Amino acid sequence: MICYDYINKYIRDTIKKDEGILLELRNYALLNNVPIVHPEVARLLVVLGHMVKPSKVLEIGTAIGYSSILMSQILNQGGIIDTIESNDAMIDLAKENIKIAGCKDVINIIAGDAAEVLPCLDKKYDFIFLDAAKGQYPEFLPHCIRMLNNNGVLISDNVLYKGMVANEELVVRRKKTIVKRLKDYLDTICSDNSLETCILPVGDGVAVSFKRGDNIG
Repeated sequence: MICYDYINKYIRDTIKKDEGILLELRNYALLNNVPIVHPEVARLLVVLGHMVKPSKVLEIGTAIGYSSILMSQILNQGGIIDTIESNDAMIDLAKENIKIAGCKDVINIIAGDAAEVLPCLDKKYDFIFLDAAKGQYPEFLPHCIRMLNNNGVLISDNVLYKGMVANEELVVRRKKTIVKRLKDYLDTICSDNSLETCILPVGDGVAVSFKRGDNIG
């Protein structure tokens, strides 16, 4: 989290709490040190999702299935979610959780490294959630833009990376490469004329990019 603790506490005290399977998964993630979206980022996904009303969603980084199950709430009727995951243990857990949530006909797990899967995908999506290896965001981006429909939204999580992207004094030596790549990623999405992007100091930093449909180059 990159905001003051008292701000985070206030926000988390005001937002709607998880229930049912989502609460179970959040508790599991906390106990087993599995990274899932912060509660305030989860609410942002839901709010933006209801505004976009997507029929097709792409998630890059499934983990235990929390965010894909969450996003199933914002799908248009008959909509689908494709989610990419490379870790076999996570895939097995996610499949079971998705089944328990009653979402197995809505959420499709694509097993494999996103760097290898994305170039092979030839689909269009209304809503893309990027939450995978941070150092590979620049590599993933061209495929996200290619597959994102006009007037679609790309959500990129963890883009401020514990504040290190915004403050060089916080950068840990072994994280320098990731920080540089995240900076390059943010520079690209903020300067791309096909996108309108804002960066929010929510959770670990979230970038929200809207793909314009007015053909301005």
